Amino acid sequence: MTYETRTRAKIGVLVPFSNTNLEPDMMLMRCPDTTVHFQRMGGYDADEIPGSSQMAGLGASDIRLDLRMISGVRPDVVLYGCTSATLTHGPGFDEKLAQDIKAGSGALSFTAAGALVGAVNALGATKVGFSSPYLGEIKAQAVAFLMHNRIATVKCADAGRELGNYGQGELTPDEVFDLACQADHPEAQAIVLSCTDMRSLEAAGRIEAALGKPVVTSNQAMMFAAMRALGLPRHENVPGRLFDLL
Repeated sequence: MTYETRTRAKIGVLVPFSNTNLEPDMMLMRCPDTTVHFQRMGGYDADEIPGSSQMAGLGASDIRLDLRMISGVRPDVVLYGCTSATLTHGPGFDEKLAQDIKAGSGALSFTAAGALVGAVNALGATKVGFSSPYLGEIKAQAVAFLMHNRIATVKCADAGRELGNYGQGELTPDEVFDLACQADHPEAQAIVLSCTDMRSLEAAGRIEAALGKPVVTSNQAMMFAAMRALGLPRHENVPGRLFDLL
């Protein structure tokens, strides 16, 4: 019998407590000989529509206890698994939160929003199509966040209706595929699918085949950032052109 040694790396992930898709996605992408560990975060009302103020509140909430809990596994990297919680505050806040998580955990740290930017930059794209379950102010804040990082959004698409915290996670991969196609534009060099609770990972390969362009999802981007920082090799369970860059 062959046993997995699990010695290569430990990845910690902070997850909004109502999120149902980030954990399965990270386990699907897990590199052999690594482990992934999760700590759920509060700081918001799961029964409210996740608007800008609610997500900003999550980003600003006290995560010191969460960091103490995830630090118990002595992770090599800690990922902050909510995109809108930091982009609603802007780039400066996002960067400082990553620094604070590093200081509080003793591990490397990447936020979902920061990892999206890093992934798009790694692909060499400066113009993107953007799709998410966000409506209204958060969508505008996401576009501004990308623009601050010299990434222009040439077309946006969304679900067209208000989705609650659980509704975002209930979008099917087929619905995500349609959202990605709606966000495509002749000038778009890549398609960004923002939201750690959206089932984008399962649709990524199909979207790339249909559009002939790379796809960057929030969860892909975080795993890519972790793998690149830790020197982990590409393996068969990571979908998308992004991972060809490892």
